[in-house]
Amino acid sequence: MKTALALRHVHFEDLGTLEPLLSERGYEVRYLDPSVDDLRDLDAAAIDLVVALGGPLGAYDEDVHPFLVEELRFVERRLSSGRPVLGICLGAQIIARLSGGAVAPMGHKEIGFGALTLTEAGRSSVLSPLEHVPVLHWHGDRFEVPPGATLLASSERCTEQAFALGDAVLGLQFHLEADARRIERWLVGHCCELGHASIDPRTIRADAARYGAALEAAARDVIGAWLDAQEPAPAR
Repeated sequence: MKTALALRHVHFEDLGTLEPLLSERGYEVRYLDPSVDDLRDLDAAAIDLVVALGGPLGAYDEDVHPFLVEELRFVERRLSSGRPVLGICLGAQIIARLSGGAVAPMGHKEIGFGALTLTEAGRSSVLSPLEHVPVLHWHGDRFEVPPGATLLASSERCTEQAFALGDAVLGLQFHLEADARRIERWLVGHCCELGHASIDPRTIRADAARYGAALEAAARDVIGAWLDAQEPAPAR
């Protein structure tokens, strides 16, 4: 069985709707929490798929959260292996930082469901199913697209929403994995942040009900196509 390792920073920001997809495609899913689990002796190249998930801290916060040092080292080893890496929100920022793109606060929050604008490259990429589907945004930091990477998507409030670095690395600032059926966990877990940003959780709850099914279908198409591209070509 293939292995998929998800680096999870808060319990409710998990693989969401992507976990059943991975199981269907023959992956055994394992979660590790970098704040408590030891990544130092983990063979980054031996895992079939690594997904670095989101979280409320910054990709540059290792002075405040020392566990980030080992997480950064692990993701760096994974990137060096050339094997598939998917980064979502904080995970994408970590990948961008390690690949030469700066990560910094935007000066405002982007929280809630909203549309993406795909670049020309994005429209011809695996992200094409998201062109008319609102996704869940939940961040206050932004990444610069790393040198050699391709910008795939933007939004009104954040120019850098997705990048591809070769075929094996995909970084997504937004949450395409969020399960609308479990959005209440996000609203409770981030209630202080929502209050400080003057964002009404009732709006997010209503939008989750409105857009959740379409986002789930598009997410399966996006990640399914990306996983297809990671499979070795059949022998002739």
